[in-house]
Amino acid sequence: MLSFNNVDFGYPHQPVFTDLNLNLEKGEFCFLIGKSGSGKSTILQLVYMNIFPDSGIVQVDEYNSKTIKPGQLPYLRRKLGVVFQDFKLLRDRDIYDNLAFVLEVIKVPRNEIRKRVINALAEVGLAHRKNSKPDELSGGEKQRIAIARAVINEPVLLLADEPTGNLDPETSYEIVEIFRKINSKGTAVLFATHNYEIVKKYNAKIIKIENGQAFRGVLKQREE
Repeated sequence: MLSFNNVDFGYPHQPVFTDLNLNLEKGEFCFLIGKSGSGKSTILQLVYMNIFPDSGIVQVDEYNSKTIKPGQLPYLRRKLGVVFQDFKLLRDRDIYDNLAFVLEVIKVPRNEIRKRVINALAEVGLAHRKNSKPDELSGGEKQRIAIARAVINEPVLLLADEPTGNLDPETSYEIVEIFRKINSKGTAVLFATHNYEIVKKYNAKIIKIENGQAFRGVLKQREE
């Protein structure tokens, strides 16, 4: 599903990763942990190929960073859903249109768009909010909508970039439960966070990013 093989990456005068290796299996749930600035968001950008390794290969399903052509990038990204900390909702559109827009750009038929939007909103418990504007929602509701938008195209891999960073603890756990429910239906999840309290609540694969390297199976006790 996803692999990083001997990946080096850095910004000018700022190395980030050296010989980074990690893997995610089909349908797996994985917490990607590390301190702020450790490179978690950079890893997610490498997955959806907004940036590319200096050396090594990122493999996502049948696409890899060394051979992918610019025209193939939209097809790769249709296999992915991305949820950001700051929601990135379109404030001038209601919730229905925020979700419908994702499908309109890839020319999904209108009747199919309506069905998928309603199903995605029901998945996160907010079908009754379809006519609301983003500014009328709480932070937790906005993040639920962002999740619905990320899964509306039925991705094989869902990427979450600190999705609970702006939320209170109770709402944060509710959001993680939604990701777990989506994962239980077969969608792989890579959930980046520096909130170890959340990680310790769940029995899931953990990859820790530290000093430009990835470490598998970090014991939760070490972060207490």
